[in-house]
Amino acid sequence: MKKPGKVARYKVQRRLGVELPGLGKPGALERRPYPPGENGNKRRKYSDYALRLEEKQKLRVHYGLKEKQLRRFIRDSKRGSGTNWVAKLVGRLECRLDNLVFRLGFAPSIRAARQLVGHGHVLVNGKKVDVASYVVPQGAKINLTEKAYQNQIYLQAQKSPRLEVPDYLRREDEGEKGAGVIQAIPRVEHIPFSFDAGLFTEYYAARKA
Repeated sequence: MKKPGKVARYKVQRRLGVELPGLGKPGALERRPYPPGENGNKRRKYSDYALRLEEKQKLRVHYGLKEKQLRRFIRDSKRGSGTNWVAKLVGRLECRLDNLVFRLGFAPSIRAARQLVGHGHVLVNGKKVDVASYVVPQGAKINLTEKAYQNQIYLQAQKSPRLEVPDYLRREDEGEKGAGVIQAIPRVEHIPFSFDAGLFTEYYAARKA
């Protein structure tokens, strides 16, 4: 997926009608709370398909996933016992390493968190992990390398946290150094924006992920 610039990140949030914290660009709906290109503040009339598609796009854009990546996560979530595959999907997406670095307040956006991970600045249970899509298991501890605590990405996030740390995580600070532990499996309600799981399920009901 092409990396969006600041303006593009504002536009995509306006188009979807919701602020997506993972983009790290707050205030997209404050001045013009309507889709780009619209005259006035009247929203377009959506078909049922468009409404369902919108829910899928929210997840894909917020977590910074390509279409193939999202489909792979969906296939994995549909395997095994149980019928609530959306709950499994959300658990996996929220436990991606790049998302956890963001949700713990170590980075101002998921994109910035991915940069920290890719540069080898993130440790899981004391071991360096440089794969942003790695799904961290419950009980694991996440912290940064010594050098990363002086990185501008981390320092910027400490000045203005984007979100509060969710209750499925426990942040442990030692002086100016942050660390976090996954206390529980995330649930649908932990998604940090308005999300209709029913519409999302309907979108994929007749599709092969």
